[in-house]
Amino acid sequence: MRIIILTPIRLLGEGLVTCLDGREDVCVEALVSDFGALRRALSRPADVVLVDVSAGFDPEEVRAVAAEHPALRLIALGLREQRDDVIRCGRAGFAAYVPRDASLEILRGAMAAAVAGRLTCSPEIACSLLRELFRSPAVPPMEANNNDLTRREGDVLRLLGRGLSNKEIARELRVSVGTVKHHVHSILGKLGVTRRTHAMRRVREAPWIAYLLMNVLPSIPL
Repeated sequence: MRIIILTPIRLLGEGLVTCLDGREDVCVEALVSDFGALRRALSRPADVVLVDVSAGFDPEEVRAVAAEHPALRLIALGLREQRDDVIRCGRAGFAAYVPRDASLEILRGAMAAAVAGRLTCSPEIACSLLRELFRSPAVPPMEANNNDLTRREGDVLRLLGRGLSNKEIARELRVSVGTVKHHVHSILGKLGVTRRTHAMRRVREAPWIAYLLMNVLPSIPL
């Protein structure tokens, strides 16, 4: 896993590099202090960016990076685990968050889960996110009969949200590219959108949507 760490606090950044680099297949590609430096660092491949949000963050900066690099997993580091803060992060483009009181073990688990397209949060936050999903105009309510995703379509949708191409999804799921195209076409119809970029945006705004449309809730680690 190739990661970049963004924090204006040098001591924190260097401490994370020391704790993470070279352990459990983690490679720290760069340590940067602002979004300008992050964009320059992203000239090299990366899977995850840890963004220190303990002193706040600019949602527009995060949103721009998420749009430019759809396969990149942005993780809010040092977030207050409050409903409004978590929702604000999700809307900005963060794929996951790590609370301020988290351990290194929890941080590593959150990074692995984010790369795999899973959401790790407390049951209380999961409940708040579900309530917000049902109220959010960005995710209109689904018709009752024919809009449920199959389990395989849910898998494809989550991989779409990670920015994978049809060929990459086929390789990940060990199916043919033609089968993936069929699933993508079906997903777009069930979501009521016409482009895969719209589906990608939908699942990035609400990573749990694939589970809801399968009528299955994700497992939420405590």
